Amino acid sequence: MVFEELAELAGQRNAIDGRIVELVAELDRDDLCGMTGARSVAAVVAWKLGTSPSNANTISAVAHRLSEFPRCTQGMLEGRLSLDQVGVIAQRAADGSDEHYAQLATVATVGQLRTAIKLEPRPDGASRPEPQRAITNTSGEDTTTWKITLPHSEAATFDAALQSHHDALVADWKRDHDADSADNAPPLPNTVDAFMSLVEAGWDTDVARRPHGQRTTVVVHLDVEKHTGQLHLGPLLSDGDRQYLTCDATCEAWFERDGQPIGASRTTRTINRRLRRALEHRDTTCAVPGCSATRGLHAHHIQHWENGGPTELHNLVLLCPYHHRAHHHGDITITGPAHQLTVTDSDGDPLSSRSLARPPHHPPPTVPPCPGPTGERADWKWYQPFQPKAPPEN
Repeated sequence: MVFEELAELAGQRNAIDGRIVELVAELDRDDLCGMTGARSVAAVVAWKLGTSPSNANTISAVAHRLSEFPRCTQGMLEGRLSLDQVGVIAQRAADGSDEHYAQLATVATVGQLRTAIKLEPRPDGASRPEPQRAITNTSGEDTTTWKITLPHSEAATFDAALQSHHDALVADWKRDHDADSADNAPPLPNTVDAFMSLVEAGWDTDVARRPHGQRTTVVVHLDVEKHTGQLHLGPLLSDGDRQYLTCDATCEAWFERDGQPIGASRTTRTINRRLRRALEHRDTTCAVPGCSATRGLHAHHIQHWENGGPTELHNLVLLCPYHHRAHHHGDITITGPAHQLTVTDSDGDPLSSRSLARPPHHPPPTVPPCPGPTGERADWKWYQPFQPKAPPEN
């Protein structure tokens, strides 16, 4: 009885996922995600549906190739195929393979589909897609676990650097502790010690190179009559670009009239380290609803510095580079103060971090229970991989 209900619910969920994919494909086709200020279709899906980034990427991948895999998508709408099964196909399978994988997915698990796609022959000269780099972390009660995924070429560099720091720590340990003091000596440095040494060395180098903040010095020439800005020895700037460049930097502004300098402004609007730490403690992520970016954030003046906005906590928020540029280009609007921040999209509608989930007003899809994969072990020596069509000779 339990398995029968699970099969029924799985079929309904598959059909619902299929309809979600169709709606996301409409967003992708009509380029509607830009008006929300989100950086990608997957970001809109994660934000609006309250789902994980990996699940959002799967949905957007299937939606992007919806027209290439109509049979697989129809299998979802009929409750027979799951989003994860079709997601593997949409993310990796060759063009023209819809019929092949729509049939295989009725009996194959997600892992078996991945193996089948890896067995596809590659055309001569065709290269595999670049491996995706990733850094993720999971926090527990007492520890944080980091997972780093690198292509082999970059992993080799990382391994060499880690080994170099480990060797140096071991050499220092041996120099400071002779054989007679081995019983009371601390343990030999391990790989974790080497990793922290590598991080600290990079941090010290960055602090020495940029001791005054996150950005650098920007020199701008401002025409007091024409109200225009130009980079020193560089091009004219739009209002948005000028404010974006000077938001979190040491700005040296030279005022000009008729092409002749008439004076220089103060350069004390830099966000110092203590203010930056207080800002990071308060905001932790990008201030735009739906964006969870935590790295490489810019400190943004809500009322811009050149318009009299103070460099104080109530007038500052953290923004990721994408949304920082989007604001200064007019795609989103940010008004404050920081404790009552309002972010609106290009249509003037306020953005909210709430998901779209709500109690349904319609009955679930009427589809048969999902049979699922057969569960049989695959014998790959009898499997015939999909054969992509050769490109035309002319």
